Amino acid sequence: MTTAAAIRYCRTCLMPNSRPRIVFDAEGICNACHTAKSRANIDWGARLGEFRRLVEANRPASGPYDCLVPWSGGKDSSRIAYALKFEHGLNPLLVTFSPLIPNDIGEHNREALLRAGFDHVMVRPNQKVARHLARRFFVERGNPKVHWDAGVNSAPVQMAVRYKIPLIFYAEHGESEYGGRVLSEEHRKIRDITEVLEHQIGDHPENWIDEVVEARDLAPYAYPEPQEIAAVGAKALYFAYFFPWDVTENYEYIRSKIDFQIAKSGRSDGTYTSYDSLDDKIDNLYYYLQFVKFGFGRAARDASRQIYRGRMTRDEALEMVRKYDDEFPHTFHKETLEYLGLDQDEFTSIIDLHRNREIWEQTANGWKLRFPPV
Repeated sequence: MTTAAAIRYCRTCLMPNSRPRIVFDAEGICNACHTAKSRANIDWGARLGEFRRLVEANRPASGPYDCLVPWSGGKDSSRIAYALKFEHGLNPLLVTFSPLIPNDIGEHNREALLRAGFDHVMVRPNQKVARHLARRFFVERGNPKVHWDAGVNSAPVQMAVRYKIPLIFYAEHGESEYGGRVLSEEHRKIRDITEVLEHQIGDHPENWIDEVVEARDLAPYAYPEPQEIAAVGAKALYFAYFFPWDVTENYEYIRSKIDFQIAKSGRSDGTYTSYDSLDDKIDNLYYYLQFVKFGFGRAARDASRQIYRGRMTRDEALEMVRKYDDEFPHTFHKETLEYLGLDQDEFTSIIDLHRNREIWEQTANGWKLRFPPV
């Protein structure tokens, strides 16, 4: 565990060493910044050739789908789906694991892309179980989306096995793009069960059985057995390994193709951006909990990504962080409390339970970061 005295921020971006699995070098620069810098050395023409060879080598002998896209309806997965179909001539099946609290903006954006011509599977698991697990994981782990993280990883692979689809295209490899542990160089390109369990879920659904959840309730969250995946030859790949990845460009791309809506208020709680994580009302709480547990919020995440791509200086990013990072997630707060079955006092006590005391101190004016970014 990082001690308060050791908390420091990357000299180039605004990620702290309290971010899980981040690595700083001797000069105080994080591995996400090094990854961003190394992009200049990538031969994207060679990567495109590798992509085309993989597609040709894995074309299914039968069945309607060339590939599968785990799809929220957001800017990134929609850009991937659109490019695969209309730029590369593939016929992807889109698979969505349902948001916990669906947002009408997310529904609109999904419909906008589907009207362009895609097949789509929506996996909506038992809602009694989903709500129970959301509350349980919020209380126990300070993350109401642990089971959703499992489902969004498992459901696409389940569908690939069911429909015998050989290629699954995820977005970017977050561990290398944004600072984390890269299990191997191959993991920058290929997503497998080892990384899913270690970095995305950190748990196995069988551990969730309790007085409400039975083993049979966990089917939507369970990753297929390795032999099932091998029988189909399914490979899960990162689109961002083969093509230059930029979240802002993804937004500009998809808004030029479909009627893509953004946050109605002009920005999302806790940040200055308006086009990211719009499909689930509980996401505002999710990012706020990141701030509570690790000391950096949604604005720090968004601004650092702009630094990586040279769109924002560190000073400009710091201004955004100071303005928005600690903002309470008021939008959809009432719906979130209702979904979790909590009153305000219960909610606040649980938030404080997960507040890292090595990062926070309680003052007469409320909680304050011990070492704010500078």
